[in-house]
Amino acid sequence: ILFNKTLLYYYTIMADQLDYALDLMRRLPPADIEDNLACLIDLVPDLCDHLLTAVDQPLKIAHDAKSKKDYLLCDYNRDGDSYRSPWSNKYDPPIQGGAAPSSNLRQVEVQANEIFDIYRDLYFEGGVSSVYCWDLDGNDFAAVVLVKKSQLNSKRGQPMKGSWDSIHVVEVNEAKKNAHYKLTSTVMLSIETETKETGKVLLSGSLTRQAEKDFSIANAVGVSPHVCNIGRMVEAMENTLRQTIDIIYFGRTSDIANELRQIVSADELQRRMNVQKEISGAMGI
Repeated sequence: ILFNKTLLYYYTIMADQLDYALDLMRRLPPADIEDNLACLIDLVPDLCDHLLTAVDQPLKIAHDAKSKKDYLLCDYNRDGDSYRSPWSNKYDPPIQGGAAPSSNLRQVEVQANEIFDIYRDLYFEGGVSSVYCWDLDGNDFAAVVLVKKSQLNSKRGQPMKGSWDSIHVVEVNEAKKNAHYKLTSTVMLSIETETKETGKVLLSGSLTRQAEKDFSIANAVGVSPHVCNIGRMVEAMENTLRQTIDIIYFGRTSDIANELRQIVSADELQRRMNVQKEISGAMGI
């Protein structure tokens, strides 16, 4: 009984520490998420695995020498210190018995990588994308769609550093003719620019949204219906996230900047207010 009470107390403390750590990570600057996470793990080493799983970090890029293509690193294609390439299905550094999807699911993964490579090129005009799948119970499976785009200069040639990291995790539950898809999407955006007019401006943040839908998987020819259905959901979600980011990040930042610093002088504002009062008085308003 004493051992059970001690174990219960230990896990309660661990759960509280994890909640506090995640709450702290949400309040720290997103641009420094990697450094902040490393410091937090140094403070509480027992939470290392939980934090690495729960906290989304900017995606890293690796190169597959066999296929001569780049791919993205994340917790979903990691086994120990090795990462699996979606193009060759091999781990780097090589390991024995690394986790890999079943043969049927691997075919879905290959198709998804080819399709989302085209999607990335059309929407982002560059960058790197990767799709990883893994088996669940029965015919169910899960997949993650990753897209990363980095930019060192704007299209007008102005100095700008920016990155877009999107992580779409989808869980698929199959039935006879339909499948249920649960999508969780996270976008991390970072923009840094410096000009004589504005000085140095740093804007960064993350946004997470969820969506669930049912789609038909019957009468599939050629491309897997799961690839089509997941692609449809990811495309709609990214469009929604882009619009939300445009309103929250850029719209509100512009409003705050306009409140802090007026474009016209204080004398001009006062003159306009006096004219407005005169007009209102003349109209009897």
